[in-house]
Amino acid sequence: MTSPSAVTVHPRTRLHAEIGLLLMVLIWGLNFAVVKNALLAFAPLGFNSLRHLVASAFMLAVLLAQGGVGRPRREDVGRIVVLGVIGNLAYQMAFIFGLDRTRAGNASLMLALVPIFLLLYTRNKRAVARSSWLGAALSVAGVALVSGSALRMEGTETLVGDGLMIAAAIMWAVYTIESQPLIERYGPIRATAWTLWVGSLFLFLGGVPSVLRQDWSVVSAAAWGGLLFSSVLSVGVAYLLWYRGVQQLGGARTAVYSNLTPVVALAAGAILLGEQLNVYSVAGATLVIGGIVMVRSGATTT
Repeated sequence: MTSPSAVTVHPRTRLHAEIGLLLMVLIWGLNFAVVKNALLAFAPLGFNSLRHLVASAFMLAVLLAQGGVGRPRREDVGRIVVLGVIGNLAYQMAFIFGLDRTRAGNASLMLALVPIFLLLYTRNKRAVARSSWLGAALSVAGVALVSGSALRMEGTETLVGDGLMIAAAIMWAVYTIESQPLIERYGPIRATAWTLWVGSLFLFLGGVPSVLRQDWSVVSAAAWGGLLFSSVLSVGVAYLLWYRGVQQLGGARTAVYSNLTPVVALAAGAILLGEQLNVYSVAGATLVIGGIVMVRSGATTT
């Protein structure tokens, strides 16, 4: 029986999947700087409301192109609603307000901690290699360095943002694990779309007052572009590339690519937003990324 991490595919198909994953890394890495720049014009609640409206429409179009929206079993509706609230509503609220209060590079590193929380969440269900625990410790030390560096340069506001991004990472880890039964039963795209629509409904209703108060005269073409980038490319296209990578290359190899996302995000924050990097933030980022690689390598060998 072939394991998910040992998928046999044609070399050309593998190459296309690898290129797609590099594009995914570029999209997700740029997304932090793109969204943070858009938040200069949009209020966070209004921005989240509009981006999820667009993302929901995109996912609907994808499902219709693949044969239809489908219908979940009655016993799965409760799980879909709960996961929609955790993985979209709560996660997105923590993400957007966290990113608004911290640096784009910091935000990407805090979200990169998801494998650490996956490790903690599933530690009683499977054996955990020592290298994974060491990697988790290194990542925590790296986060402390990055947050401490930002605190010295920009004050306590970044600590609030970092905390919210860590909360977002925890919620995404829970969503990732608890959504597996839905993905196995209905496929990743349908499961993702259904939970997305649940969260988007709450986000849209909660964001309507903010949208009505929005000063549209300050919304530039770049801000509109950021809205479309974060909804169609980051939520839509990048997830499709991720799922194709898992299908054609296996989960372990695909996960390695996401380790590059914080690197792109740190570079984008420095180049596009002028976020300063010092020896402490670089050292912290190195510890975080190195620790995550150790956690993932330990997970694939146990």
